[in-house]
Amino acid sequence: MRSIHQITGADARSFLQGLITNDIEKLSGGLVYTAMLTPQGKYLADFFLFERDGAIHLDVTTDLAPGLIQRLNMYRLRADVQITQTDLDLYRGTGPAPEGALTDPRHPDMGWRLYGETSGDDGTDWDAIRVAHCIPETGIELTPDTFILEAGFERLHGVDFRKGCYVGQEVTARMKHKTELRKGLAIAGIQGVAPAGTEITANDKPVGTLYTQSGNRAIAYLRFDRATGPMQAAQAELTYPLD
Repeated sequence: MRSIHQITGADARSFLQGLITNDIEKLSGGLVYTAMLTPQGKYLADFFLFERDGAIHLDVTTDLAPGLIQRLNMYRLRADVQITQTDLDLYRGTGPAPEGALTDPRHPDMGWRLYGETSGDDGTDWDAIRVAHCIPETGIELTPDTFILEAGFERLHGVDFRKGCYVGQEVTARMKHKTELRKGLAIAGIQGVAPAGTEITANDKPVGTLYTQSGNRAIAYLRFDRATGPMQAAQAELTYPLD
């Protein structure tokens, strides 16, 4: 389920620009994928932004909506910004795009998103697409412990390093420019089945966590220096990197 909110007011664009990981000016090109972070650079929520009828609209999973709107209102202070929930629904798919649909900016295979009176999708196997391209999902791979660069946000067009300051920007920029990522989401081969959240081990040492599985592949959060050779997640066997 998704909640669609409308953000209006003279300060709406500058207000969001100082908070989100992406550049608000990209709205002129269509749908924008972005996130809000804690001051420590950790994930709070990921969402989409689009413009319609002179207002900015925010599309976020319903579970995260109350906390995100509360956080936005906390930062609003004296800014001329109003945030209201709309009655729009989301329908998405991967076939021919209907009129008014917006392309999902994360990856071409993620299809389109249509905001209107209909909710649901066209029956696409979204997990298969996400696993094939290592695209994290809210509440599964994306958690309060997530650093967005470890989750692939740069590759998914969800962060802009030229836009200027935003909450959590300092930590994110430092991870980008001063360190090599030693942990992060990756696609692993898997034989067998284990629940999302199962610990992955190698030689009886913790290596990471198993997440979404589709066929013989899975998204896993791995400590790369330990993810060598065969790994285990409960009764499942994992391999990384893929051949």
